[in-house]
Amino acid sequence: MSPDPQTTAWLDQEDAHLARVIRQHRWAVQYVGAGTGDDEPCFGYTIGLFGLGHPELVVVGLAPGPTHDLLQQVAAEVAAGRDLVPGELLDRDDGGGRLCVEVSPNPGEVVLGANRFYQRPPEYSVPALQLTWTRAGCFPWEEGHPCDPGCQPRPGTWRA
Repeated sequence: MSPDPQTTAWLDQEDAHLARVIRQHRWAVQYVGAGTGDDEPCFGYTIGLFGLGHPELVVVGLAPGPTHDLLQQVAAEVAAGRDLVPGELLDRDDGGGRLCVEVSPNPGEVVLGANRFYQRPPEYSVPALQLTWTRAGCFPWEEGHPCDPGCQPRPGTWRA
């Protein structure tokens, strides 16, 4: 079943806006608020890094502002030629701790806007790397991490 004409027109406008942003800035950040279910965290991801030959970046469990700032910082490094490697640790420029680069095993369920932009079905999704962040100096898998696993789900354990 195809979408109604009004939805199609809205999607066309959104696609045109996204294309303009990516042409101007080389990438965009898409933020998705938390869903109504317990297994639907808030998250953000880049759209456009795949066109630069790099996986898109995903951040889970942060508010819109910190998500945008973090993705902008790391995407700028990628656009300047840095290739992130799974397992790599990064220090945040804003003094907000460290990041661990991890492969997202289910990008087709997460980076929906990127797949729409690149016209790829979920089963042939653009690749994505999740940037896992520290809280109180600890990663989620380390003892002393101050919140439950739901505040920053592990790659592949949640769906958008």
